[in-house]
Amino acid sequence: MSLAKRATAEALGTALLLATVVGSGIMAQNLSGGNVALALLANTLATGAALVALILTFGSISGAHFNPS
Repeated sequence: MSLAKRATAEALGTALLLATVVGSGIMAQNLSGGNVALALLANTLATGAALVALILTFGSISGAHFNPS
């Protein structure tokens, strides 16, 4: 694979992971009714599921080394 293709896959995967974390946090806050433990659980499950999907999608292209820092 070319470096450009791998870098694009990493950038897209990182952007989607960031959007997932932010979106799941907002979703959890709105749906939990003030229950912090439930919000944390919902955020964790949604983020974990999205991360698995991203790794399965981009793993063969770039190795799926998503690093938002």
